[in-house]
This record gives sequence, C-alpha cells and structure tokens, in this order.
Amino acid sequence: MRLLVDTNIVLEVILEQAKAGQARALLEKTEEHEFFLTDYSLHSIGLLLFRKGQHSVFREFFEDMMVHAGMILVSVRVEDMGSVIEAAERFNLDFDDAYQYAAAGKYSLTLLSFDADFDRTERGRETPEEIVQD
Repeated sequence: MRLLVDTNIVLEVILEQAKAGQARALLEKTEEHEFFLTDYSLHSIGLLLFRKGQHSVFREFFEDMMVHAGMILVSVRVEDMGSVIEAAERFNLDFDDAYQYAAAGKYSLTLLSFDADFDRTERGRETPEEIVQD
C-alpha cells in the first residue's frame, strides 16, 4: 500500500505517546508498504524538535526513516496550491490538513493519520491499527 504518513503519526512515535506502538508497528513494515511524507510534515517535525532543542532526535528520525527506510518526500507545488485551498474550503480543513489531503490526491496515496478531520473528506484516512489488521 502507498501511504502518506501524516505528521501526527511520526510525532506519536518520536514523542512516545499513547499510540506509538501502533504507529511504530506499521512504519516497520517497509517491505509491505511504500511510505511517503510531505515536505510540510518534515518541516513541521523539524520545527517542533528544534524548538525543544532535540536536534539529535530530528537527525535520528531523518536518517532512520528518510535515508535508511526509504520514505519518499513529496510536496505540493505552487501551481497546485489551488487544490489545497479547495480542500480547505470544501471540507473545512486547516492548512496543514488541506496540504496533506491535496498531496495524497496528487500522488494517489492513502492518508495515514490519527486526525479524525479527514473522516469528513472523500478520501478519508486509515489508521495504523486498521492497516495492520488488514
């Protein structure tokens, strides 16, 4: 399965939150799934970790997931920004969610997220638990 990993999935693991085990179990299945991350998510994760002075944690995440596990970085180009605005207006999404939604559509990816806001969209979302159970 081709999965666009939402920021909250990565942060769940990095910050060792309640659903970290579910997220980690799925992210370890690099043989079964292709994982994608938006540039927006990468920058958001970096921003959060740098603010906390956790530069080494960001480096470890980047090397583990992007370099070694082969997570693919995708972005929404300037000429495609209209689709972000359209998603925000149509589904009442914040910019970050609309960006993820537009990227998932552009690259034909399944959205992987803990964010229920995607449930009111046409694409919907999958959670790590749902995918691991399949």
